[in-house]
Amino acid sequence: MNDLPIGVIGLGHLGSLHAKMLSQTRNARLVSVFDTDAEKCAAIAQQYGAAAAASPADLLRQVDAVAIATPTSTHFDIAAEAIGLGKHVFIEKPITKTVEQARELNRLAAERGVFIQVGHIERFNPAIVALDGYNIDPMFVESHRLAQFNPRGTDVAVVLDLMIHDIDIILSLVRSDVVSIDASGIAVVSASADIANARLTFRNGCVANITASRISQNRMRKMRLFQKNAYISIDFGQGQAEVFRLVDEDDASAAPTYMLGKIDQGAVKRNIVFEQPPVPADHNPLAYELQLFVDAVRAGTPPIVDGVAGQHALEVAERIVALIATPRGL
Repeated sequence: MNDLPIGVIGLGHLGSLHAKMLSQTRNARLVSVFDTDAEKCAAIAQQYGAAAAASPADLLRQVDAVAIATPTSTHFDIAAEAIGLGKHVFIEKPITKTVEQARELNRLAAERGVFIQVGHIERFNPAIVALDGYNIDPMFVESHRLAQFNPRGTDVAVVLDLMIHDIDIILSLVRSDVVSIDASGIAVVSASADIANARLTFRNGCVANITASRISQNRMRKMRLFQKNAYISIDFGQGQAEVFRLVDEDDASAAPTYMLGKIDQGAVKRNIVFEQPPVPADHNPLAYELQLFVDAVRAGTPPIVDGVAGQHALEVAERIVALIATPRGL
């Protein structure tokens, strides 16, 4: 099977990284790039051995798939044009500006038989990848995503800028419908909420408490999962996970890093063990998610974080934004 001809539209900070990673991606061939800054476009095209397209339409004529790393407000129009031409699309998060646009993109993709993957990069963080193979079934989740102020991204509320990462991860882990949401937030230095907290209640009884801030002194990207017989700590910044769990005393499959103690009560004796799942060496989340996109397109199998997953994360995020915007007492 031939390499997948692919292009990148939008060559800002993230789009430039897309071009770099795709120029190195196995079974892909970076054919063309486009940006409204023609000088930057020409420089990046030369750097990675691609053509500098004159327009998005020019680029789409040359490729079978495209990565879209433009401002969120432009995602729908560019992706809809690509899908209409039968091109597979990788779209940076959030998938679109509105849920209605996300639904329409998913409808178009299904109609044209092409794939959408959404760039929820934290799904491919080494801490999450390391947990593959564990039985994850949380009943309480607590997450904190705190960042120092950066003017880039303040055109949208912190819910869509930062919190949506954790919303997507939590939805993928809990795998149950959200039945209620409580939320609060405040604008401090921008026109939209800069710090927000949301409490999600799921149909299966799980509760998730999510905090996001872009006006913090120190950075933090952590999540804690509590479930029957286990507590899991995830540090996205360090790319590490820690698992504390109970295992039967005679469970030969348990190979803990440390034995922390025993529970002798009850008919079955259990050990308290600590494990730090190993992470893949030299794991680059962006390179990995782009490789999986290319692999999915070539194999004809849906991507892990498809357009429907992106839509669901946006649906919850929009509800949180609306709750924050609603005056209290109404």
